[in-house]
Amino acid sequence: MSGSGSDGRDLVEGSSSFHHHHQQSPVTLSRYVSQKRRDWNTFGQYLNNLRPSVPLPQCNCNHVLDFLRYLDQFGKTKVHLQGCMFYGQPEPPAPCTCPLRQAWGSLDALIGRLRAAYEENGGSPETNPFASDAIRVYLREVRESQAKARGIPYKKKKKTSKENEESSSSGTMHFS
Repeated sequence: MSGSGSDGRDLVEGSSSFHHHHQQSPVTLSRYVSQKRRDWNTFGQYLNNLRPSVPLPQCNCNHVLDFLRYLDQFGKTKVHLQGCMFYGQPEPPAPCTCPLRQAWGSLDALIGRLRAAYEENGGSPETNPFASDAIRVYLREVRESQAKARGIPYKKKKKTSKENEESSSSGTMHFS
């Protein structure tokens, strides 16, 4: 008798939303997929909470840029301001009052997921606000300013591994 009850329970669990997509039992979603859905919902929520709220199809790159700035308050990356004595130090010896920000890499990955989600949810690539030049420029500026503030040079990755080994052994200690 014990076996028959469990089958019914499995079907109920988590199958409501995906039931029509997958005939087999629900697959655990990859981290990327679930993260992407979470980001998409967060962005939708953000637009919803704006006054006046903005319907998703009407959002543009300015909404996206505001969203990225809004996320900074939840960031964990210390970014030193120009006047801070630790400006340009990768590992400051003491705490300071400089703001925490979203790390450039997190924002870059977030935009990638949202760009994909926008098109998966029926948006056209031509009007994708996450793919606009303004976003690219913003991310580049964030990357450069964070690299400077934290004393971490962003080098373009070299194609060959041989060059990498040579340059890393010779050029490690150059902080201007």
